[in-house]
Amino acid sequence: MTKMRWKKLGKIFDPTQHHLPAGCVEFAQSPQALVFDDFIRIYFSTRATDVNGKYLSHVAFVDMDKTLERAIRVSDRPVIELGKLGCFDEHGIFPMNVMRHEGKIYGYTCGWNRRVAVSVDTAIGLALSDDDGMSFKRIGDGPVLSASLKEPCLVGDGFVKFIDGLFHMWYIFGTAWKEYSPGAPPDRTYKIGHATSPDGINWQKEEGRQIIPDRLGADESQALPTVIRIDDRYHMFFCYRQSSDFRTNRKRGYQIGHAYSHDLINWSRDDLELGIEGTDGEWDSDMLCYPHVFEADGSIYLLYNGNQFGRHGFGAAILERAA
Repeated sequence: MTKMRWKKLGKIFDPTQHHLPAGCVEFAQSPQALVFDDFIRIYFSTRATDVNGKYLSHVAFVDMDKTLERAIRVSDRPVIELGKLGCFDEHGIFPMNVMRHEGKIYGYTCGWNRRVAVSVDTAIGLALSDDDGMSFKRIGDGPVLSASLKEPCLVGDGFVKFIDGLFHMWYIFGTAWKEYSPGAPPDRTYKIGHATSPDGINWQKEEGRQIIPDRLGADESQALPTVIRIDDRYHMFFCYRQSSDFRTNRKRGYQIGHAYSHDLINWSRDDLELGIEGTDGEWDSDMLCYPHVFEADGSIYLLYNGNQFGRHGFGAAILERAA
């Protein structure tokens, strides 16, 4: 493999510099692009607080010019309402993956709700847009992919592509919650899996199969896969970290990982050839997370979050040399 070379474009969106919907003031997490003829719409998850001071995750968007240098507009309302009382997405949606298919715009949501013994659980829902991606409505109140026999919790982060007549989804599933130190809240571990569907609604998992090998050991958590074809192979970008002590310990926090495949099933991990790192003293010095790769006008771009899980916005890079 030849090392990729990315030209970093810097932080392109700072949520504190814009008026966000639903009372949100910080965070622009998991940026995901939908390309139009003359602009790029980037969906992201931002945060408000409820009456008890706890976070709620809402999905908004920013329209950027095709160079990703200028924000044209920011949505004035969330693009999808939060779920109903007791539903899988009652307390937030983070992230939402958006794609076009046969004249429709699909939004695959990662809905989350609070739990008692552990902090959260997640599942994947589907919503459709009939107004060119300005807003989305669920096809139902329940998820299209959720916990199962060998994937007991934390199914989320779905990324979907339609390839050769079949929908493919790469997603994460939880393997365990653990109490790593006495008195501390339990932390979770999750891995990347794969499912297929004939219609984008009814999915068949490769039940419990971890498709990306660990680099940090069994307690490595892998999140937010994104897949793109470059030349004769598929490339997956994702983020990974240790499952504990990752929030403030730079050495255990999120990094961006990379794998490649010729058949969409078997993946070879090759993080060291990724070719992008944080910059000391900058917004991405301590953490790189939540990558999203897309093509626009013949160029390939990487969107990603930096320090504090995207509290201060997201940046971009453009691919100058492929692996």
